[in-house]
Amino acid sequence: MTNTLPKAMRAWRVEDISERGEMHLRDVELPQPGPDQYLVRVEAAGLAFGDTLIVRGKYQVKPPLPFTPGSEVLGTIVAGEGGELPLGTRVASSSRQGGFAQYALVPRSEAVAIPPDIDPGDALALRSNYPTSLFALRMAGRLLPGETLLVHAGAGGVGSAALQLGKLMGARVIATAGSAQKVRACLDAGADAALNYGDPAWVDAFRGLAPSGADVIYDPVGGEVGAQSLRCLAYGARYLVIGFAGGALTQLPANRLLLHNASAVGVLWGEVRKRDVALAARLTREVYDQHAEGRIRLMPGASFEFEQAPQALAALQGRATVGKAWLRVSHR
Repeated sequence: MTNTLPKAMRAWRVEDISERGEMHLRDVELPQPGPDQYLVRVEAAGLAFGDTLIVRGKYQVKPPLPFTPGSEVLGTIVAGEGGELPLGTRVASSSRQGGFAQYALVPRSEAVAIPPDIDPGDALALRSNYPTSLFALRMAGRLLPGETLLVHAGAGGVGSAALQLGKLMGARVIATAGSAQKVRACLDAGADAALNYGDPAWVDAFRGLAPSGADVIYDPVGGEVGAQSLRCLAYGARYLVIGFAGGALTQLPANRLLLHNASAVGVLWGEVRKRDVALAARLTREVYDQHAEGRIRLMPGASFEFEQAPQALAALQGRATVGKAWLRVSHR
């Protein structure tokens, strides 16, 4: 199969770092897999908020220039003999950058075999967003049945996953989102209640719904939304720092943690994947199994053509997407 591969491919490249996060579609040489890698013919590439940062040089990882961004891919193994999965296997995987291309290298330890008929957007969400949220809620948040879970950005990629998993774990889920359309999407996905965090009175509205406060707060937004969240704490609450999609770090008022015997816990799924491969694989397989059993109903996401990658990142950065956003990668 390797002999039939092209010598070159199309890939989005970051050649200079700027606030605009410019990418250029180039013809580049096909990458060659190392001893612990597969080469995947990419069918779809997932979009994550970290992608909007890395192209502007604002992510904690700064690849040398030029580079191809994109940390999530779905496709078929076409090279890399000797691994556990045979050539021709359809997989979803982390690519550790390089995903916005027609072919991508993926670590063998990250590749998960998936059914041939699963929707690409669903498969990508289950590979990244859902294990992130499952780890956050179960391990970091210690969420219990009957507790109240406050999920910010409940119509986003990781937020919608946390909403679904929270319900599956038996929690009462109150979601927030940034528009009336997204509030409706949260309710349609099963949230017990949903609020617009753009409304200055959202905290008072939450307190009206949950006078005792939230036992677990799942926050991928940060900034002022995160700071105001600490006014929603129950006694012994766990505030989970997932990310900063709002564009600003959360300045935590530590006195509120003190008054409620509460804790703030950082969650970085990428580090979990590196430090505990077996745990990451187990949680990932669990969410795929739950989906196959019909226990997870994913929020419909937004797909973009491969050539629209810059517009797709702009939409994600501007929080204009719902559910999992991803690119359809053509091989024309």
